[in-house]
Amino acid sequence: MTTHWILGPGAIGRLLAHSLAPLVDVAVIGRRALPSRQVLTTPEGDVRVQHLTSLTAEQLVADTPAPPAFVHITTKAMAAEAALSSIASALPPSTPLVLWQNGFYAQPRITQTWPGPVLCATTTQGAYLTGDDGVVHAGRGPTFVGDLDNQHAGLAASLAVLLSEAGLTASAVNDIRSRLWQKLAVNAAINPLVALHGVRNGELRGDAYSGRVVAVVREVAAILAKEGVVPPNGGEGEAAWLELVWQVVENTANNKASMLQDVEAKRLTERGAILGPLIERAERHGLRCEVLKGLDRELAQVEVGF
Repeated sequence: MTTHWILGPGAIGRLLAHSLAPLVDVAVIGRRALPSRQVLTTPEGDVRVQHLTSLTAEQLVADTPAPPAFVHITTKAMAAEAALSSIASALPPSTPLVLWQNGFYAQPRITQTWPGPVLCATTTQGAYLTGDDGVVHAGRGPTFVGDLDNQHAGLAASLAVLLSEAGLTASAVNDIRSRLWQKLAVNAAINPLVALHGVRNGELRGDAYSGRVVAVVREVAAILAKEGVVPPNGGEGEAAWLELVWQVVENTANNKASMLQDVEAKRLTERGAILGPLIERAERHGLRCEVLKGLDRELAQVEVGF
């Protein structure tokens, strides 16, 4: 069996580990070891128990194990480069990486510096943690895999087949850059608002929040039009982006978004990776983005308390 290392035992990392474990050897790597007995709750409410190998980065480097087929980096965007550095000495430079970060921050940086293949994955699978030994799979959605330079189509296709066999419904694509911007648009419309108000994704459909969602999407649509990012699902303009956001809200209605999990745990959020690229592009194109800047300021104020 091939081996997949999962660097970052957060919600997506553990969901990925549970999904892949029946098919390949999996090792979950973090700053501290987790209990080997891990519990997954499915969207249907079923409970599944698996024993997963959990290691610290220090243990991994000291043990010098056989190199993996893939390293999945599932840390927060701002921690991805440091996490990779912590295990780089145990990796051949040709090892394929798979980046699962939100936003558009870590992906271009690591693609430029890692000598081996770097795939990017974007998913609307929803998951949240329930402690050191539990993860809830809160919503299903498609996963897309590709690389920013379209140099590794075969590798992306083989990984997509494996992920689909694992139940994560993946497709290899040659436009992963656009897909990442699409995911960024969705995250910008959902994550800051649920984090600031302490609500699940589905509550954004209510009158209290839906207007703010629309206001975010209006700014995001204008920015992405200037960036040449095609609206999703063959649609046009702001309406297509709004339709995508509401679709994801519906599909992940019970999800506790990662940014909300960060706020509840009093951790710094990924606002820099999600809102930062949009604000930077807006300023570059001379566009107003007062709604996005306002959300960034509100989140920064929340983080001061951490």
